[in-house]
Amino acid sequence: MTLKRIQVGPRMSQAVIHGNTVYLAGQVAQDAPGGSATDQTKNILDRIDAVLAEAGTDKSKLITATIWLSNMADFNEMNAVWDAWVTAGDTPCRACVESAKLASPDYTVEIQVIAAL
Repeated sequence: MTLKRIQVGPRMSQAVIHGNTVYLAGQVAQDAPGGSATDQTKNILDRIDAVLAEAGTDKSKLITATIWLSNMADFNEMNAVWDAWVTAGDTPCRACVESAKLASPDYTVEIQVIAAL
């Protein structure tokens, strides 16, 4: 099988398609660093929508999601945005864990997803 890489950079690609599966890199709120968990989650989910669209799929085909929070006190705030975003009846498997340090102190939420084409 061939691989298709999307938004290839020197360190990583934002997504890789293998067969009928799209693997996204962990997404952070590049347009809302230092913002609230609500603002960061909204920005991340917008980024995920854009990368999935570029790959030829969408959030209704999510298989799994992993969410990292720098503080579990943000769990309910992040979930309010997540719950409004996911497609009812098509919610993925999901894990949400606390990670005291993400890539930068400006980021408090990171989300990685895998989707079907």
